[in-house]
Amino acid sequence: MLNIAALFITITALFLWFNHKVIRLPPTIGVMVIGLVLSLTLVGLNHLGVTVLTDHAQYWLEQINFNTLLMDGMLSFLLFAGALHVDIHELKSYRYSIGFLATFGVILSTVAVGSAAWWLFGWFGMDVPYIYCLIFGALIAPTDPIAVLGIMQNAGAPKDMEIKIVGESLFNDGVAVVVFTALVGAASAGVHTLTPSHVGLLFLEEAGGGVVLGGALGALVYFLMKSIDQYQVEVMLSLALVIGGYALASTLHVSGPIAMVVAGLIIGNMARVGAMSDNTRRYVDGFWELIDEILNAVLFVLIGLELLIIPFNSYYIWIAMPLILLILMFRFITIGVPITLLRRWYSFRTGTTRVLTWGGLRGGISVALALGLPDTPYRESLVVITYIIVLFSILVQGLTIGKLVSAVLPEDGSVKSSGTTRHHS
Repeated sequence: MLNIAALFITITALFLWFNHKVIRLPPTIGVMVIGLVLSLTLVGLNHLGVTVLTDHAQYWLEQINFNTLLMDGMLSFLLFAGALHVDIHELKSYRYSIGFLATFGVILSTVAVGSAAWWLFGWFGMDVPYIYCLIFGALIAPTDPIAVLGIMQNAGAPKDMEIKIVGESLFNDGVAVVVFTALVGAASAGVHTLTPSHVGLLFLEEAGGGVVLGGALGALVYFLMKSIDQYQVEVMLSLALVIGGYALASTLHVSGPIAMVVAGLIIGNMARVGAMSDNTRRYVDGFWELIDEILNAVLFVLIGLELLIIPFNSYYIWIAMPLILLILMFRFITIGVPITLLRRWYSFRTGTTRVLTWGGLRGGISVALALGLPDTPYRESLVVITYIIVLFSILVQGLTIGKLVSAVLPEDGSVKSSGTTRHHS
């Protein structure tokens, strides 16, 4: 464990330095690009007969269970750190649009993308059962808060757009994991087990339980912080909340991601105002910003290097490309239809649908879920296609979202309304 951590943190630090000095891309995208270039270089050397470097790289990557590392380790820190800086009052202002996108949006996307994938696989002669196509729809549905948060901030998106897409991203991965878990269980035990009541009960247990647990733990740590003024202890309490809270959520079979988001919102709002001194606030913020930056960089390096151990086949590109277009189309519809219907009562900033569609990045969560699929004849196809979609999302959408924001928004940042009220959604 120590050798693996030492190796990949060292690699990440060197990639960050090289990106800062030479490439000058956003840090997360930059290190992923370097990882991809390195992976492709090693693959090329392997084809030329120089296998020793590729063999060593593959050996070290195979020591890491990407699904476990992200879903049971890094995700709790990244979600808590992301939620820590979200203003809960601004989040409440957009609760209806965020709630729709993070729940019904995920479910609709799962069914729509899964159905399209089933038709497309059949057209290419791949016999993938419909239930596994729905599983693919679930794992590709969530917009990744890890990928979205930094990129939207760097893009200079207005605060109201940023809070919508970040708020959606923080919550929808928990919903997507619940849907994914239900579908995988149904595929393993038989499709007849997948009933609306079963899914509803699982959602209530996982998502509802995550909200309750996150709220209880966040409130407990808030009162503990309020009783002292010692920044070392308060930083340690926040760290214990994340590690211990996520482990407790797994033990209780409730959603750890949702619990961490709720706990982060409580600590970032209630505790920041009512329990932290200026000195404590500075240390807590600095600690979690560093954790967020370090883990983000390591994660994106691993995404880039995963190419070495994913059984890539250029044939899958021809399947992934139309799926990328369909995913963007379904997201555009999922966002655009509610906005069109609500324009009578709410005001929307010009370009909202386009920015939220293009800014819905897929990232490490989708890759981790794909790598966590059971060993079936369809696993390899779904993993490779997911990886291609994630690469496109981060590299193409992530690098162009800033230009889109500048192109579609009014220079004065005004909100153009076609409704009769002043509410924002």
